Amino acid sequence: MALGFALAVLAITFVSSALFWAKVWWFPVDISLHGLAIDRQFTVTFVVCGVIFVMAQVGLAWFVWRYRDRGDNRKTIYSHGNNKLEATWTIAAAIVFIGLNLMGYHVWAEIHLTGPAPGALPIEVTGQQFQWSFRYPGKDGVFGPTHVELVDDAGGNTLGLDRTHDAASKDDIVTATLALPVNRSIQLLLRSKDVTHSFFVRELRLKQDTVPGMVIPLHFVATRVGRYELACAELCGLGHYKMRAFVEVMTEDDFQKWLQKMASEQ
Repeated sequence: MALGFALAVLAITFVSSALFWAKVWWFPVDISLHGLAIDRQFTVTFVVCGVIFVMAQVGLAWFVWRYRDRGDNRKTIYSHGNNKLEATWTIAAAIVFIGLNLMGYHVWAEIHLTGPAPGALPIEVTGQQFQWSFRYPGKDGVFGPTHVELVDDAGGNTLGLDRTHDAASKDDIVTATLALPVNRSIQLLLRSKDVTHSFFVRELRLKQDTVPGMVIPLHFVATRVGRYELACAELCGLGHYKMRAFVEVMTEDDFQKWLQKMASEQ
């Protein structure tokens, strides 16, 4: 029985490790400048944690076999632990995981803390139960103010813009699709109207919560033309499952044509 259990532990360990090592389940295509650094960080973390996992499982299998019931009525021996070994393991684990965190911090900081490149395209992203809205500034390059009392989801004014009286709002473009020009710096301003949502585009390697009352900046460069899914990765209510949109990465010419078309429909 003990031998069978030990062999089962080893089989599951090495088969699952082989599947991941062969990248049977892996990341989708990377379409961002920062994606390569994030994928490298993931790989390093995976290898380090994978080695620890395999060692722990092999140790488990060995203990199951070594201390199996031999049927000789031996008395049980109790261990009260080893403070030196526990301290060593705790310190080693802290060094490994703090080190991994420090390795990945600079990538995170570049996306969240450093400012975008000059000329970055600002886009306001607003999450609400259960949809996304995207606002582009018009030719004036300025977002118009929003008015809570004018918010009318049924009437199509999801952001509460006063296009009649606010000059900066007249040329704002509000859409249900996030269109991006390829190879251009993008500055997202993330907002939420109600509860916490999470902006997640796996191909961009971006995941950032949107928090009510906060404007959270996020910048990146998309490097491949195509259509990609934007999902809410935070449980936000009964309709969470349908809170999705699409990201359209276009050439600069196609993007400008798209902007003109959207402007004419406002």
